[in-house]
Amino acid sequence: MRLSRCCAAISVVTLVMAGTGCQIIPDRGLSCPATDLIRTGFNTEPRVRLGCYPTDTLGTLFLGRNLGSHGYYYTPFEKDGMVYTCRGGHIDITHLRIAADWAAYLVTEAYERLMKDDPHFSFGLAVDRSTNHVHISYPENWTQLPPEKRAAVAKEVALAVGPYLSYTMTTWHEILTWFGFKCVGVATEFPSAFSWEDSYSNLLGTIIAGRALHDTEHSYDEAITIALDEEMERLGIQSAHAAKRASARVKGKWFTGSVLFFVDVKKRNFDIGLSDGMVTPTMLNTISRCADAEPLSYPVPNLDVLEKYGFSLQMEIEPHEWERNAILAVAYPDPEQRQKRIDPTVHFTRIMDHVKQEAARKYGEAVFAHPDIAAQQMTANSQ
Repeated sequence: MRLSRCCAAISVVTLVMAGTGCQIIPDRGLSCPATDLIRTGFNTEPRVRLGCYPTDTLGTLFLGRNLGSHGYYYTPFEKDGMVYTCRGGHIDITHLRIAADWAAYLVTEAYERLMKDDPHFSFGLAVDRSTNHVHISYPENWTQLPPEKRAAVAKEVALAVGPYLSYTMTTWHEILTWFGFKCVGVATEFPSAFSWEDSYSNLLGTIIAGRALHDTEHSYDEAITIALDEEMERLGIQSAHAAKRASARVKGKWFTGSVLFFVDVKKRNFDIGLSDGMVTPTMLNTISRCADAEPLSYPVPNLDVLEKYGFSLQMEIEPHEWERNAILAVAYPDPEQRQKRIDPTVHFTRIMDHVKQEAARKYGEAVFAHPDIAAQQMTANSQ
């Protein structure tokens, strides 16, 4: 998936006419502690960023330990590209930042809706055309709770909802890309659909956002920068040279080609946490200093806390892309029962089974990023 490869990075500021000039209004989230941002919110949705493949090809920027400082809005000090870690394999820092910012934004959006007792809101990535609908059912006594209690519960619930929505949305983009979606309608992005680092990077971004939003001392950008650096050290981040070398050593096996948009990626990671609620990274085992490292799996976001307080939430995806009919046909095999929306809790398993079967026919066993019993069984059945 390349959420923003085909879109230029945008700097977003708010201008208000004041007399004969303009006054720049600072974003509410740049100065207050990150945890306060849940209540105050952002001025706009997250910006787009330029992405790249995990391949040793022209157009891929490999990074080391210095990842710069995060910027929800544009900052020249932010570094985006591909890193390699001993316990997480390649990680797309661009995707991580996108997923983190969307998770944080959706936490603030969910909090606002909960405090207003809104039953529905919608959102969507700028590079997609799908609309994500969120339906919330409230406990009977919600409006009767004291304001302080409502705020505390809304904050806890929102901190679960934001990462869940962000991870589901970025996973949906992977699905769209597999079915042929092109964000500018020109070059195919199929080689990047579920590429070996994508889902893991997206998931890690939501986890880092959740951690940052608990920070009571630093601003959001600072909190993300700190949490990202800490997690990269935990994963065993390597130099930019090592990241590039790790990718180069699987050229011809995991991918072919030397220039962006002319790359064929064979190695994919279809683990989105459907079987055990965890996502396991792809390990290359080509860096000597990482030889004894064990992969670090992360849990996917869940909504368990909603039941604790008597809430329920349903997310529906309404696709508007050209590929929608092909995806809906997989989600609803019976034409008479076919609807226009995707329920991730029901249809992602069916769609992913279809994707894995297609991948097995196209690439064989080489496509699967790590041992996957279900995938191996489907591959055997297709032979």
